[in-house]
Amino acid sequence: MSETIFERVRRTCAAVADVSSHVRIHDDAIGTLADRLDLDRPPNDPGQDPIGDAESTAAFVLTLDAINFGSGYFPYLRKRPGQSGYHTVASSLRDWIDLNGTITTTSLRRDVDDWAQVFGQELDGSPAHELMELFTIALHDLADFVDTTAGGRFVGVVEAAQGSAAALAESLTAMPFYRDVHEHPVTGQVSLYKRAQITAQDLAVAFAGEGYGRFDDLDQLTMFADNLVPHVLRVEGVLEFAPDLLRRIEAVDNITIGSPEEVEIRACGVTAVERLAAAVRSRTTDPRPNLTTGSLDNILWNTGAGPTYKAIPRHRSRCVFY
Repeated sequence: MSETIFERVRRTCAAVADVSSHVRIHDDAIGTLADRLDLDRPPNDPGQDPIGDAESTAAFVLTLDAINFGSGYFPYLRKRPGQSGYHTVASSLRDWIDLNGTITTTSLRRDVDDWAQVFGQELDGSPAHELMELFTIALHDLADFVDTTAGGRFVGVVEAAQGSAAALAESLTAMPFYRDVHEHPVTGQVSLYKRAQITAQDLAVAFAGEGYGRFDDLDQLTMFADNLVPHVLRVEGVLEFAPDLLRRIEAVDNITIGSPEEVEIRACGVTAVERLAAAVRSRTTDPRPNLTTGSLDNILWNTGAGPTYKAIPRHRSRCVFY
C-alpha cells in the first residue's frame, strides 16, 4: 500500500526532528503541558462556522482555506478593531458573503482592487498590498480548480474525496499554493501541507462530522504546521530555539520560507504535537483516548490567542503556506 499524505508528513518531519540544529524538542516538557492544557477550551474560529446551506458552507470553507495564509504579512495588515490578522480576513469574507450571497467560481474571479476592498486593505505597495495580490491568485486558482474538477460545485470537491481526508488533501495540491513541500539540507524533501490538511478539519467541524464533514481517516491528520502552534510550544518549553534564531524572531525578521530554520520550526512542531497527543491520550487523570491530532492542534491554536503568547514575538515567514 502506498504511503498516504499524512504518513509522508509524519515521516519526513520526524526525520528533520532527529537531526535539527536550530530547534530542539524537550520531551520532559510534553507531559507537563499535557496536564496543563485546557482541553475543553471553546473554539474561536469563524472559519469553522456553517453559513447557509451545504454548498454555501463548503464554498466558504474552501475559499477561506484557499487564502488561509499570510501570517508573515499580518504585522502590516490593516486589522479590524480587536481582531487578529486571520480573524480580520475570515470576518471580512463572511461579511462579503452576507452582502453578496453564496460564493461561486465566477464571483472568485475578481481583480485585486475588488479583493483589497473586501478585506479592507490599501493597494499602496506595502506588504499588505502584496498579500492582496497573492490572495487574488489563490482565489482564481480555486475557481479554476472547482470548475475543472467539480463542475463549479464546491460540494463536488468534497464528494470526489469519497470520505477520505487524505484524498481531499491530495486533490488540493493540484493548486500551486497548496504544495507545501520543502528541502532540508540533511534529510531532503519535507512534506508539511498545512492548508491541504486543515481544510478537511474545517469541513468536519463546520458540518459536525456528518455529510460533507464526514471523513473516515480524520484521526490521521497531523498538526497544521504554521507559526502559532510552534510558538505556543516554545513558550511552554516544549520547543527550544537556537539563540541566533530566537534573536531574529524577536527582531521580527522574515524567516525565509524553506530555509533550514523555518523547516525545522514547523517539522519539529509536527513531531512534538504527535508526542503531545499521545501524552494526552494516555494521561492517568482525565485521559482523552479519542483526541485526534487535528483537534489538539485547534486547542493549541486557540490557546495561542491568550495574552501570554501574544505578548511574545513568534516567527514570521512571508509565504503562501501559512
